[in-house]
Amino acid sequence: MDRLDERLKQAQEAVERVLERLLLRPPIADDAAGGTQRLVSAVRYAALGGGKRLRPFIVLETARLFDRTGDGVARAAAALECVHCYSLVHDDLPAVDDDDIRRGRPTVHKAFDEATAILAGDALLTLAFAILADPSTDADATVRVALVAGLAKAAGIDGMVGGQMLDLAAEGERLGEAAVKRLQAMKTGALFRAAAEAGAILGRASLPERDSLARFGAAFGLAFQLADDLIDATASPATAGKATGKDARRGKATLVALHGVAGARALLAETVAEAEQALVPLGLRAAVL
Repeated sequence: MDRLDERLKQAQEAVERVLERLLLRPPIADDAAGGTQRLVSAVRYAALGGGKRLRPFIVLETARLFDRTGDGVARAAAALECVHCYSLVHDDLPAVDDDDIRRGRPTVHKAFDEATAILAGDALLTLAFAILADPSTDADATVRVALVAGLAKAAGIDGMVGGQMLDLAAEGERLGEAAVKRLQAMKTGALFRAAAEAGAILGRASLPERDSLARFGAAFGLAFQLADDLIDATASPATAGKATGKDARRGKATLVALHGVAGARALLAETVAEAEQALVPLGLRAAVL
């Protein structure tokens, strides 16, 4: 556990340094009413406001399996985090999940305003692809194209955004387990899978190795969503750092709603085992994952 905690801390610090550097913007002389600087402040508020940095951690750890480390890998990890942070900003908006607290402090639209929050999310999303497309991330253009394509698919209509739409449409509906798992595989799992695949792409992994890591990322994503839904059902807002109990209030389609807390915990254990099994072909070098 100490080793895992150390690696998590290293990942957080590495990504924080990259984001801090990328999000520095000098004031613009003719910035009308300070609008651009307000946007920069909102972007920094969203991206540098803490968080577990799990998606970047997975990028860094999967790349490490193939002896790939350094600033380029940290940049790719930061790009994933930009997409994640954008999704949180937009997810918290009144028209979506309408949350006032995120990571123990006011959400971006509360700290600034709705229009600024929307634009801050847009800025983070587009910045992610600028980071991946830059030769500083990897000198090989083929690798950069693969990273861009993988993240675009994971974040788009067939991935995270599509899953968020399904999540909204399913409120108050009674979905079966297969439908809930599909929704969550898109909404949450797709970005975790992309994180695991990004490390494999950067590491020039073989196709079987990349497939193992993709399966790990997908299973990890489902496990993460299950754990998050259990927190919403059982934890206090102080513990969670955000409002809890909202899934039940809004009639969200979750595996906790379908199977109850005990059933969801059992399914979580099965999913963690599935993620671990996907790593077996990679041997002891995948111990931290």
